[in-house]
Amino acid sequence: MRTFLLTLALFVSALAAAQVPSVTVENAKGEAFDTEALLEDGTPMIISFWSTSCKPCIRELDAVYDALPDWLEEADFRVVAVSTDDSRLLAKAKSFAEGRGWGEDFVLLFDKNQDFMRAMNVSVVPHVFVVDAKGKIVYSHTSYVPGNEIELFEAIKKSSK
Repeated sequence: MRTFLLTLALFVSALAAAQVPSVTVENAKGEAFDTEALLEDGTPMIISFWSTSCKPCIRELDAVYDALPDWLEEADFRVVAVSTDDSRLLAKAKSFAEGRGWGEDFVLLFDKNQDFMRAMNVSVVPHVFVVDAKGKIVYSHTSYVPGNEIELFEAIKKSSK
């Protein structure tokens, strides 16, 4: 048990020390976008890595999208949805995200070469991070079950204080 707790403590401290790296991806307009720019205004954020073929990804982002108006009444933050679809599926990913309305309230990024995904050590989607106002990763989870979005919001509220 002691070994487990030590390992857990090391993992949590390593997670807390991690920051969003500088990687060039594409924004919804097709322009080059440096991910480090996400940190410029000091706004906490949820970063969700997803793909068009990932049903749990879509369910989670839809749940966040539906809850977002109420959440924004309690906390100042943004949601960054990062498509991991490759260049062959880029047009599909863009139209899919826009068709679901995500472009209205989310920052949409397209990581067609999976550079940002690798830099964030994402190996499976969905993989979601909460980043505080200082740019530190304070929470992370993979997979999705209904209710996980509440954990995201709780982490956002804690990081906004």
